[in-house]
Amino acid sequence: MFNKALFAVAVATASSLVSVGATAAVNYGNGMVVEPYVGIKFGQYDLDHAEDKGISYGVYGGAKFTSNFGIEAEYLGSSDEDYQSDFSRHSEYHADVYGIYGTAQYLFPATPVYVKGRVGVAKNKVKVDARTYRYWQHEGGYSDSGLAGGLGFGYNLAPNASVEIAYDWYPKIDNLADQGNSDATGITLGAHMRF
Repeated sequence: MFNKALFAVAVATASSLVSVGATAAVNYGNGMVVEPYVGIKFGQYDLDHAEDKGISYGVYGGAKFTSNFGIEAEYLGSSDEDYQSDFSRHSEYHADVYGIYGTAQYLFPATPVYVKGRVGVAKNKVKVDARTYRYWQHEGGYSDSGLAGGLGFGYNLAPNASVEIAYDWYPKIDNLADQGNSDATGITLGAHMRF
């Protein structure tokens, strides 16, 4: 419920920023320009040992301090999906990822296309609920923090609006539901507004 409310607020915020369409980068007069941005994204969350991939959704924001380098924070959640299922037992998982990253971006000359990489730290939380016959039982929450990052391509739609497609990796979860270590990755499509 909280994730859906957060997502709705993010969509409303991004929509209002797009409608305003104003550029408000801060120039400090010494050659450094701080260009903040905020965006939304959706895609796919892939967890090892899970039967189904989750639909991911999230919000992100950051600032560029030069034309190439910046910082970015992100929240990403996933839909509830099947973790394991057999004749006597069924389980589902839900993931939440919180991260902060340093970013590096390169704009290809004379084009609106850029490549963007990011590396930082994130917390990957996975909750697993199990059902035996007709009864749901909370099996446990698992989380781990560590190195995370990604690589993607972007397209500048306008001076203050861009879309990005990215492949990301998140901290692996140790001993998830007694299945061993589980790697987590994702592919997302995002849109953000600079202001």
